Amino acid sequence: MAGPSPAAPDASTTVDVDAPDATAHPAAQPPRGYSATKDQLRSRLRRIEGQVRGIDRMVDEERYCIDVLTQISAVQAALDKVALGLLDDHARTCVAGAEGEQRLERTDELMAAVGRMLRRG
Repeated sequence: MAGPSPAAPDASTTVDVDAPDATAHPAAQPPRGYSATKDQLRSRLRRIEGQVRGIDRMVDEERYCIDVLTQISAVQAALDKVALGLLDDHARTCVAGAEGEQRLERTDELMAAVGRMLRRG
C-alpha cells in the first residue's frame, strides 16, 4: 500500500509555475502529459489571462454587477476546461505509463486533484 502522499496545496496556496523544479535538472525531466499540446495550452491560458484583464477593466469602469459576474463565470468555465484537459493528459500518460508503486502514487495524486477541483466554490 502506498504511503501518504505529500500534502496538497489548498485553494489559498499559490504556486509559482515559472519556478524551476528543484528536484531534477530540466534536461532530465520526462515529457509531461501536455507536452504535445503545450503551445495550444499556453494559447488558451493567454486568452483566459486576457479575459481576466477585461474583468479588471469592467470593475474599473464600474460596469453592471451581473455583467462582471457573467464574465467571471466564463473565466471559471475556461479554466475548468483547461484543468480537465490536463487531468485527461495526466491520466493517459503519467498515470497509465507508470509502473508498480509509482502508478498507485500517481493515481492517488490524480484523485486528490479531482477532489480539489470538485470542492472549490
